[in-house]
Amino acid sequence: MTAPISALYAGLLAVLLLVLGGRISLLRSKLNVGAGHGNDAALARAIRVHGNAVEWILPMLILLLVAELDGAGRWFLHSCGVTFTAGRIAHAVGMTRTSKASSGRFWGTAASWVVIAALAAWDLGTYLRLLLRLW
Repeated sequence: MTAPISALYAGLLAVLLLVLGGRISLLRSKLNVGAGHGNDAALARAIRVHGNAVEWILPMLILLLVAELDGAGRWFLHSCGVTFTAGRIAHAVGMTRTSKASSGRFWGTAASWVVIAALAAWDLGTYLRLLLRLW
């Protein structure tokens, strides 16, 4: 069984993680900080931006993969993938620019939550449909 749509978004989101991680490495090198954030606000924020992306990307990809393997429509899967990826980029940009509230953080968070909720609903619905067929 293959999951090309999940593979596409896994690849794109991995590139995003590499970009965010690369930013941390550059800042660490520039600031000569080997571990932690060295009390530098920009480095601390970069670490948190990357960490936040990791925290949300993995659950989304698992939910997306399960939905794809269970036969979710391509339009639904791509809608979720595009919305989530754009949301994570907006969130990262917003959070990188300021530690305060921003439209990027707001819309990025909203997009992530909507996609996670939609995929969770799809996956739970698939399970319930299967369960009802077995009865």
